[in-house]
Amino acid sequence: MYPEDLKYSSEHEWVRQPGEAEGSVRIGITDYAQDALGDIVYASLPEVGATVTAGTTVGELESTKSVSDLYAPVSGEVVAVNEALDATPELVNSDAYGEGWLFEVTPSDAGEMDALMDANTYQSSLVD
Repeated sequence: MYPEDLKYSSEHEWVRQPGEAEGSVRIGITDYAQDALGDIVYASLPEVGATVTAGTTVGELESTKSVSDLYAPVSGEVVAVNEALDATPELVNSDAYGEGWLFEVTPSDAGEMDALMDANTYQSSLVD
């Protein structure tokens, strides 16, 4: 349920290294998070070129249940956003680890990746 090749944050974001852009990592929310949110109807993502800081709010995901803050799991410059979510935000629900990715960042501190959880640790952190 939680891909082994990803790193995870306590705020339920995943990080895939490498991203599509050179030197970047791709970020999305976990299956656990999308399930808890319910049907995603809108994604407010950071702007390309913005500088984000790990642990800070960088956007929002709006669902039929609530609005949830989106956090940056690593610090750096936003180099891409998933523009497909403008028309089809439900991709986050249907393919959280693929087409439902959110944004890409070129990390400014490689050590932050080491602080993220592996799949087993993340899964153990979830309360059933």
